[in-house]
Amino acid sequence: MGNYGEQVAAAWLQSRGCKILAKNYRGPRRGEVDIIARDQKLLLFVEVKTRREGGKIRGLDAVGKDKQALIERGANSWLKRLGTREVPWRFDVVEVYVEEGARPRINHVKDAF
Repeated sequence: MGNYGEQVAAAWLQSRGCKILAKNYRGPRRGEVDIIARDQKLLLFVEVKTRREGGKIRGLDAVGKDKQALIERGANSWLKRLGTREVPWRFDVVEVYVEEGARPRINHVKDAF
């Protein structure tokens, strides 16, 4: 279900004008980012959480301190590859809610942490 949610989230971001730069980026030191995108001049480091509609735990709530640290390490690795930290960036969470027979519902939490 997670891979499906990441595909849905990437397509949704693209439909809003974002350019997808990387999916499932893995940096050294166990850094990881589901989607790295560019929204004009802003870099987005996006964690995707896919849940069944009506579930008890919200996707955003599953992005705790340990997961945030993994994403931050991945983002730092990407910024190091760019050779600058002077580009504006933020951490987002895209929640994808799925229900059989229905289109996925998206909730984009900007600047999530």
